[in-house]
Amino acid sequence: MLNWSYGSGERAGYVQKFSNRGYLCKTWEGELAMVSMPGTMSEKFLFTVREDAVAQKINANLGKKVALKYDQHIGLPTSCFGDTEYFVSDITVLDD
Repeated sequence: MLNWSYGSGERAGYVQKFSNRGYLCKTWEGELAMVSMPGTMSEKFLFTVREDAVAQKINANLGKKVALKYDQHIGLPTSCFGDTEYFVSDITVLDD
């Protein structure tokens, strides 16, 4: 299931939570706050990162507005692949 993507896209916002989790299978799990207009309630986008190079880029840009490129993989058999079905493969820092 990791070879085929159900969907893909980009989401923009601020990474407000990012941690390396798991007992046997370590993955990076994060939360992106997407704000449409200042002062409104933010929507949360939960995501997983499996590559350490991408995780380092995200850690280096915490607090900045970013766009995360992701692929959606539905039906993975265990949580060893990650806690979510959204796998981030790249990050772009956006100008405010």
